[in-house]
Amino acid sequence: MTQFVAAIDQGTTSTRCMIFDHSGHVVAVEQHEHTQIFPQAGWVEHDPIEIWDNVRNVTAGALANADLTAADIASVGITNQRETAVVWERATGKPVYNAIVWQDTRTDRICTALAGEDGPKKYTEVTGLPLATYFSGPKVKWILDNVEGAREKAEAGELCFGTMDTWVLWNMTGGVDGGVHATDPTNASRTLLMDLDTLAWDSAICADMGIPESMLPEIRSSSETFGFVRERGTLSGVPIAGILGDQQAATFGQACLSPGEAKNTYGTGNFVLLNTGTEKVMSKNGLLTTVCYKIGEQPTVYALEGSIAVTGSLVQWLRDNLGMIDNAADIEVNARSVDDNGGAYFVPAFSGLFAPHWRADARGAIVGLTRFVNKGHLARAVLEATAYQSREVIEAMNLDSGVDLKVLKVDGGMVANELLMQFQADLLDVEVIRPVVAETTALGAAYAAGLAVGYWESEDDIRSNWAKDKSWTPSMDSAERERLYAGWQKAVTRTLDWVDAD
Repeated sequence: MTQFVAAIDQGTTSTRCMIFDHSGHVVAVEQHEHTQIFPQAGWVEHDPIEIWDNVRNVTAGALANADLTAADIASVGITNQRETAVVWERATGKPVYNAIVWQDTRTDRICTALAGEDGPKKYTEVTGLPLATYFSGPKVKWILDNVEGAREKAEAGELCFGTMDTWVLWNMTGGVDGGVHATDPTNASRTLLMDLDTLAWDSAICADMGIPESMLPEIRSSSETFGFVRERGTLSGVPIAGILGDQQAATFGQACLSPGEAKNTYGTGNFVLLNTGTEKVMSKNGLLTTVCYKIGEQPTVYALEGSIAVTGSLVQWLRDNLGMIDNAADIEVNARSVDDNGGAYFVPAFSGLFAPHWRADARGAIVGLTRFVNKGHLARAVLEATAYQSREVIEAMNLDSGVDLKVLKVDGGMVANELLMQFQADLLDVEVIRPVVAETTALGAAYAAGLAVGYWESEDDIRSNWAKDKSWTPSMDSAERERLYAGWQKAVTRTLDWVDAD
């Protein structure tokens, strides 16, 4: 029996390969960052070729780090930044334009025009999503409308569209030489083009957006054999048997496999997912209804999601754009130099506000500044912004589900920040729990791939593998908690209506 399962985690800022054993422990990891391209304000792009190169490099690196070969790997899973869209030529494998990233806001006018008199909820009943710049369908329309010759090629059946899982899968399975053009329902449900009930592309919405269905990948389950790694690949012959969008993968990796279980991932952005089981719960409070996962032929499992655009990337911005810190870990050191935020709040509406506001007209603001405020207070305000935004989403989730969250499972890079974790517990007044394997995104993709080939027998194996590393319990006075949160809510109002309609 082969001993390990691999996962490709193609994220917003980096790509990595992680290898796991049967207990869900990390055996090896290799990670490479890729270039963030900002052509103008509000535009965010990635080079798909650079990302594909990184996929190959990290896969080879992870195997080398553990002194393994393809023969040691039972299967490989893929997880990815979900709404980022890439369009490429079927015959050459060449992208017609850079990948347009989920944070990009250039499609604001497209979304407004599509909404018309129906408003942002025009497609919500079918897709579970509002018409917003976040999702990939309008990005594809922008490429077809603005890249010379793209629409003609698309209508002639010469172009492929995919989210990053599809791009990685197609290349790993051969590219122009028989590459598999497919995706799973978790990623398809983030395009604004998929019917949540049928798990099929909606022809009427595709027609509204002017997207030929010939461009679209086949939608399969999240856990099945999609194809095999190409002959010249580092993992040659290994089945690619799992695909999950990054936040659904983290939910799976956190063993949130029963209705009512939720997790919060602290990454580039923050994403709270609540498993609602086979019931599709339509949000009345600004959340998204999405596919949580679909394992083989089993019934589809749905989730409510609160998506926050800017959390970890705010720390990155402080480092790269302002030069206030040398590395991300410095943020906690600076924040601990003061006792509180000094009255300062930082609302990072760089791409507008996502859940539960959905305000594309908002832009970032630092408010409450006085001569007293110093670098430590700003560092603390940066961290606290993540916790405040998470509370907004979880309150909306409590309203939608009718059940108050009792415990919050957390994962992602920022959960190493213990000051943030304690503040999150204080602000929510619930216990916050970090698992032993905090990078559950890759683990969830590995689980999906391993289940498909029998490496793990059932979801019970996933539950038994999950283990607590550390937890934080609330210790803040309730009056102080509400005072701080009221300040945040006031700060949010200062970011609205910043972008004019023209």
